[in-house]
Amino acid sequence: MNQDKILILDFGSQVTQLIARRVREAHVYCELHSFDMPIADIKAFAPKGIILSGGPNSVYESDYQANPEILNLGIPILGICYGMQWLAHTMGGEVSGGDQREFGYAQVHTEDSQFTNGIFDNQLNTLDVWMSHGDKVSKLPAGFKSIGHTPSCPYAIIENPQKHFYGVQFHPEVTHTKQGRELINRFVLDICQAKPSWTMPNYIEEAITKIRQQVGTDEVILGLSGGVDSSVAAALIHRAIGDQLTCVFVDHGLLRYQEAQMVMDMFGKNLGVNVIHVDASVDFLEKLAGETDPERKRKIIGAEFVEVFQHEASKRQNAKWLAQGTIYPDVIESAGAKTKKAHAIKSHHNVGGLPETLNLQLLEPLRDLFKDEVRELGVALGLPRDMVYRHPFPGPGLGVRILGEVKREYTDLLRRADHIFIEELRNTCDEDGLSWYDKTSQAFAVFLPVKSVGVMGDGRTYEYVVALRAVITSDFMTAHWAHLPYDLLGRVSNRIINEVRGINRVVYDVSGKPPATIEWE
Repeated sequence: MNQDKILILDFGSQVTQLIARRVREAHVYCELHSFDMPIADIKAFAPKGIILSGGPNSVYESDYQANPEILNLGIPILGICYGMQWLAHTMGGEVSGGDQREFGYAQVHTEDSQFTNGIFDNQLNTLDVWMSHGDKVSKLPAGFKSIGHTPSCPYAIIENPQKHFYGVQFHPEVTHTKQGRELINRFVLDICQAKPSWTMPNYIEEAITKIRQQVGTDEVILGLSGGVDSSVAAALIHRAIGDQLTCVFVDHGLLRYQEAQMVMDMFGKNLGVNVIHVDASVDFLEKLAGETDPERKRKIIGAEFVEVFQHEASKRQNAKWLAQGTIYPDVIESAGAKTKKAHAIKSHHNVGGLPETLNLQLLEPLRDLFKDEVRELGVALGLPRDMVYRHPFPGPGLGVRILGEVKREYTDLLRRADHIFIEELRNTCDEDGLSWYDKTSQAFAVFLPVKSVGVMGDGRTYEYVVALRAVITSDFMTAHWAHLPYDLLGRVSNRIINEVRGINRVVYDVSGKPPATIEWE
């Protein structure tokens, strides 16, 4: 990387990835590594600054200690929550269990300093922040002073201006801390003096160089799903190696409405990419027959994808690489991040390695990018904006939007219901003229394997139920359910019930993430 870099050392916080998001939003490259990253690797990474994340443990637990040598590297350090406590404890201060825990909103009163000067909320020298801690710093180490406090936390912000070490007991990375982004920008851009050169046009050239170095004269097979991630990966790799790339588009019988035709038209006809269309729907549905467990379904679909890719790769003697559109949130949710500290939420079919029998190396050029960065990259590569800003679609497709067993009958019903929902979102605008499809981050229908009684005409019906899901989010790590207009929901419901024979009830999901995930399975 020819970029200035920030290193984030992760102590196991559930929101550490949001620190990376905020740093990237400042157009500075960063990487997230485990708190016990070897000092030699840290030096080789050559960061302009280090951020220590929060975490669930106590600083007195010996298993959660970073190498104190990072304090001697001569670069700025920002400790967040647990990271601040580790910094204070390691440098000779004291940390103790708080008499009063702080979870949620708090107001910090600040003093002017290089870190906080000019950053405040409604009143001068006050910050509205989000706290989440039990332990707290009870005695500052030598060279530190308090520059922010709450009634129950005298050391809410601390600094050692000579060493450029800072600590905050709250979480600036979450949106609940209103000036959190400004505080992170202050540390990254002003204190660390990192150049904001991490942009997608710059990234393209570096990524192309890296792909060419990795691949050489080998051929690459890419699993093209038609979603944003694999599409952008295909465009980037094609820009790098041209005809050495062959895309395999697998129709697993779990695609969206007219998805196969759209993908073949866009990539084969418009972008000049070599795309092979494989109709494997019979094989996928046979393998899924009788399976109801969501994790097993994901693994079956993932294994079958590998089988198809392996078969196609065997036809190409020089094919040595399998490319995938894996992105950073996939890695995090599968607990496959470099830290290995996150709790597994669900498996992703393209995360976790490949079987040895595949005999292909893995090429994942988007693995360290967040979704919004992938979209920016796609636009910079010249992909159509409508395609780049399509709502995300999971690799297992409708297989994880059909609860319980997957049957062809169910896929046909769901595909048509989902198409109606998306069509109405695209055709309905708010008072500012923005379509509800563009206002929402992800929207889809879910097939419920239950039947309900209905009345249509003069007859009784006993047919299936679909749930509509629409969310608004900036990072897909947390999400709010979309407050769609009632008349829009009513229109979608009426169309689905009237046009899709076999469905007689439509419900709307009003769960956020957390506690729910965006997908139902």
